[in-house]
Amino acid sequence: MHVSIVGSGYVGTTVAACLADRGHDVVNVEIDEEIVDRINAGEAPIHEAGLQDLIAEHAGSRLRATTDYGAVVDTDLTMLCLPTPQAEDGSLDLAIMRAGAESLGDALARKDDDHLVVVKSTVLPGTTEDVVGPILEDRSGKRVDEDLHLAMNPEFLRMGTAVEDFLEPDKVVVGARTDATAATLRELYAPILDRPETTLVETDVREAELIKYANNAFLAAKVSLVNELGNVAKEYGADAYEVLDAVGLDDRISDRFLRSGLGWGGSCFPKDVDALRAGAREQGYDPELLDAVVAVNDEQPRRLVALLAEHVALDGARIAVLGLSFKPGTDDIRKSRALDVIDRLADRGADVVAYDPAAMANVREQYPALDVDYADSAEAALEAADGAVVATDWPEFDDLSFAGMRRRVVVDGRRIDVDADDLAVYEGLTW
Repeated sequence: MHVSIVGSGYVGTTVAACLADRGHDVVNVEIDEEIVDRINAGEAPIHEAGLQDLIAEHAGSRLRATTDYGAVVDTDLTMLCLPTPQAEDGSLDLAIMRAGAESLGDALARKDDDHLVVVKSTVLPGTTEDVVGPILEDRSGKRVDEDLHLAMNPEFLRMGTAVEDFLEPDKVVVGARTDATAATLRELYAPILDRPETTLVETDVREAELIKYANNAFLAAKVSLVNELGNVAKEYGADAYEVLDAVGLDDRISDRFLRSGLGWGGSCFPKDVDALRAGAREQGYDPELLDAVVAVNDEQPRRLVALLAEHVALDGARIAVLGLSFKPGTDDIRKSRALDVIDRLADRGADVVAYDPAAMANVREQYPALDVDYADSAEAALEAADGAVVATDWPEFDDLSFAGMRRRVVVDGRRIDVDADDLAVYEGLTW
């Protein structure tokens, strides 16, 4: 099929490369000329495992990028993979989505044939049909369910494993208004749906919009519950990991997402849970449990720094922070718990030196005023440090030598592989 994708962020770029890899002809429409040039040169504009290889293989053949929305005219369908950032009150800011729909509608006005528009961005129920649809109708002159077709196809990509998640998903969710639209998306995903492990879920548009939020809210709640239990275990002097290993043997619970620690961050969980909370309040419902989920998560960085302060006088101390990305395998620092830890350490007068294998450039660029020194390696960050905290569980931090520290005090928020006997003090956040 001939596919156009509006937006070349984490989702848009990954989806484009993966669809090209499965035999479709794909064009990315992106307003950032630098990103367009990088994709066309065979370079991945983001750090994501496996993505560089796919773009290098398919750029110039089945994959290209452009700043011209007119490219959509020659495609069968368009996917909107645009950011839906969080407003100050936690609600979704749809300004970028509206602008993208307007530009897409203007381009489709020049197309004689039918066209399918698929919203892949995470949006609250009603957005596809009540916001995107009317804008497209107004700007294109086409009519929904006549020569303009709408669908919702949420993504379930995790940073660090996005390529694998797209090509080998647990489920593909299609929210379509008509049987013909659903059939088109079945054709698009046929190379992926051939896997017996992948389930196709076909539903209406609003249910598809809400499935993504429900999915992420459930996972965020599970992690916060696990962290709450970990905090309780710590107070009792018990190892939460041993406790939860046993709990995970219950097939009603499973062993997934049972690692207690510093909490969740990233682009999805914080934004999606906040948007669902705000949307629920707009509908007149008070989401008390989701409020508690966020409150527990926000408390974990404070608890980590408080643990360190029990062993090190932080004012004037050199503290190494290991990890800046919100999770290993990505350079994404959005809502990273490490940044909260750094802020709290700075508030207590600590001199912070940080290291991350992938994310330091992003921190420098996005937080130029952050009072932190950057080291070239984990060992360099630890050199002459009075204490250290582990904020991201990068594999290279396992079996790390802490011999260069002035005081070998480590508080671990992620349970890396550490020989505690080599340390003067080793504290796990929840063990």
